[in-house]
Amino acid sequence: MNAPRRGWRPGGKLVAAVVLIAGAGWLLARPAAVAVHAPVRADVVQTVVASGRVVTPQRAFIAAQVTGTVLDVPVAEGQRVSAGQPLALLDARDADAARAAARAALAQAEARVRELRELTEPAAEQQLAQARANRINADAALRRATELAAKGFVGAAQTDEARRALDVALAVERSAAASVGAARDGGAQRRAAEAARAQAEQTLRQNEARLGYTTVTAPVDGVLIARAVERGNVAQAGQTLFTLAPARAPQLVVDIDERNLALLALGQDALASADARPAERFAARVAYINPGIDAQRATVQVKLDIAEPPAWLREDMTVSIDIAVARRPQALTLPLADLHDLAGGQPWVLTLVDGQARRTPVRVGLRGDLHAEVLDGVAPGDVVIAGAEAVQPGQRLRAR
Repeated sequence: MNAPRRGWRPGGKLVAAVVLIAGAGWLLARPAAVAVHAPVRADVVQTVVASGRVVTPQRAFIAAQVTGTVLDVPVAEGQRVSAGQPLALLDARDADAARAAARAALAQAEARVRELRELTEPAAEQQLAQARANRINADAALRRATELAAKGFVGAAQTDEARRALDVALAVERSAAASVGAARDGGAQRRAAEAARAQAEQTLRQNEARLGYTTVTAPVDGVLIARAVERGNVAQAGQTLFTLAPARAPQLVVDIDERNLALLALGQDALASADARPAERFAARVAYINPGIDAQRATVQVKLDIAEPPAWLREDMTVSIDIAVARRPQALTLPLADLHDLAGGQPWVLTLVDGQARRTPVRVGLRGDLHAEVLDGVAPGDVVIAGAEAVQPGQRLRAR
C-alpha cells in the first residue's frame, strides 16, 4: 500500500477551484476601465475650411454695395490709383439723413438711461422712504387705537379706520419699493432702457456703414483699365463700375458655402497649404468678399492676399485654406470626439460620476479643428469619458 504524498490533503483540489472561481467573479464584478478626459483651458480658434486655387491678379472688378445716383467720378481709365482712393461718389443724402436720425435715437436712448439713473431712481428712493415712514406712523396709530378701544375710549369704527390706513400705507410702500427696483441697475425699466440704447447703437453703426458705401474706393493699388460709370448714372448694388489691374502678389481664390458668409470679414487671418506641399503652410489674409452669391452653387467667392508668397507657389495650384473667423483665449475645452450629437443641436457628453456613466447636456461655443469651447454643463475637474469608448449611460466604470 502506497503512502500519501507529502503536503497532500483531502479536498485540496476543491479549495483551489473555489479560489479560482472567486477570483474570476471578482474580475467580472470589477468595473470596466475607460479612457477619460478633463476639461482644460486653451485657446480656441474657429475656422472655415475651403479649397481654392492660386491666381495672379490681372484685374479686380469693383462694384457698388448700395444703389444710388453717381455724383462724381474723380478718376479716369488708365489712371494709377492707391488703395482706399475714392473712385466714385454716390448721392449720400438719404444715408446721411438716416445716420442723423440714428444719432438722435441714440442720444434719446442714452438720455433715458441717465434719467433713470440720476432722476427716477433717487426720486423713487425718496418716495419709498416717505412711504415707509407713513407705514410706520399708520402701524403706530393702529396700535394706539387698539389699546384705546380695549379700554373703551374709542369705538370699533376708529380701530377699523386705523387698520385701513395701515393697509393703504403698506400698499403704497410696496409700490414704491417696486418702483425703486425697476429703476435700479438690473431692474425692468433700466434693462429696457439699456436694451433700447444698444439697439440704437447698432442702428447707428449700420447707417454709418451704409453711408460709407456711398463712396466707392479702390481696394488695392493698381491701374484702372475700365470705367463703366459716368456722372448722373444710377449705380445698382452689385453692379461693376470699374475694372482694376492690381499691382500685387498672387492671391488665393476660394468659393465658400454661403452658410458661412456671416462669419467672414475683411482682414481675417488664414493659413494655406498647397496640395503639392501639404506640410508647408503659409499665411494669408481675407482681402475681398464678393457682394454677390453664385445661385447655382450657393457659394460666395473670397480672395486672400499672401504677404510672403513661397518661391515654389505656382499659378493654378490647388490649395487648402483655414480662415480663422473667431478666437476665444483660454476657453474651457473638450476634444470634439467627446461631444455627442453636435450636428443635432443638442450636444451631450458622458461624465464619470461616482463610478457611473452619466449623460450630461452641454452648451458648445466655438469649434476648432480638434477641440470645442464648452460654455455650460461641465467644469474644470469633471471627468469626461472619451467619445471613442463604447459606453452606455448608467454603466459602472472606472477611469483608466
